[in-house]
Amino acid sequence: MSAIHAAKAADYAAALHALSKDDRLRGLKPRAGIDFVSNDYLALATAPRIKQAVAAALEAGTPIGAGGSRLLRGNCEEHEWLETEAATFFRAETALFFGGGYVANFAVLTTLPQRGDLLVLDALVHASIHEGARAGRAEFRFSAHNDPQSVEDTIRGWRGEGGTGRVWIVVESVYSMDGDVAPLDDLVVIADRHDAFLMVDEAHGTGVYGEQGRGLTAPYEGRDNLVIVHTCGKALGAAGALVTAPTVLRDFMVNRCRPFIFATAPSPLTAVAVREALLILQQEPQHQQRLANLVAFTHRELDLRGWRSPSRSQIVPYIVGDNARAMQLASALQSRGFDVRGIRPPTVPAGTARLRIAITLNVDEDDVRALLDTLVAETNGWPQ
Repeated sequence: MSAIHAAKAADYAAALHALSKDDRLRGLKPRAGIDFVSNDYLALATAPRIKQAVAAALEAGTPIGAGGSRLLRGNCEEHEWLETEAATFFRAETALFFGGGYVANFAVLTTLPQRGDLLVLDALVHASIHEGARAGRAEFRFSAHNDPQSVEDTIRGWRGEGGTGRVWIVVESVYSMDGDVAPLDDLVVIADRHDAFLMVDEAHGTGVYGEQGRGLTAPYEGRDNLVIVHTCGKALGAAGALVTAPTVLRDFMVNRCRPFIFATAPSPLTAVAVREALLILQQEPQHQQRLANLVAFTHRELDLRGWRSPSRSQIVPYIVGDNARAMQLASALQSRGFDVRGIRPPTVPAGTARLRIAITLNVDEDDVRALLDTLVAETNGWPQ
């Protein structure tokens, strides 16, 4: 590298060095070992039915790429079929398909909340929600995690300061790093009381919870103050995200949402895969039940080992605290054949580096027992 190029890269190199010193330097690793890390909760990413549906679509002439944005020639019948069927499945007025959960969250928050509005974000929401809030027009504030009273106080405080716009309460249904569940009943009441919108990211709920896997928001879907993001790349085994919302909000996004208007549409084949995944949820409920049984088994095994996880969901955080120790522990498990990854700040708060153990149908009860026994051996017991 020339001296000029080296000088240009010096700041980046220094930043990487600082991350390394703090044991936060990231790198890409291939998948290997028994899957305790993916979000493929129902093991649909390799489902024969989805493979067959995509192969049949290819044979019938479905293009691989959309070739343009939805407002140009990229609007394919596969997208429209998916959106119609998804709205029916989730019992929403409408659905709009995006290329991924990150872009869907960003798209909603940079389009629907307006200048003068307030976003009340749970303290632990996804990074994509943070980015959408920062890039959007509305003011945003954080409420304490899973604390309805904090949401209420934040709204009342803002009104007391003269805030007059619309309030948007933004949460996840199942939190991606802690595995705990939002108090949706209370939040719906608060949203109604303050004439507010409630936006729920169902990334880790869709396919896993609710009747036929419709998510924890299933009892509320179809309300005129509810916007939901159903990620398709986790339990549904495909990619993309469906935003379900009242018709007027969907139409507004089609007209004003820059991440929708100016992006090439998702592959029509991805829409085919998601449609098939939704059919599997409806026609083969045994997948959802098997996962529920395996999750319950995992937590019983944890209890037997003297550790009651703060989560009772398919996401089990093992808090280590120290960054280096978390990565050493992950490496030790990987060397024993378990694909478990360490999670460090800024993905999680400082001092809470952890293992994020995901329970999926890619493993069975014997795999779970073996992992937990190995973790006990590596840590000399569970944290108290």
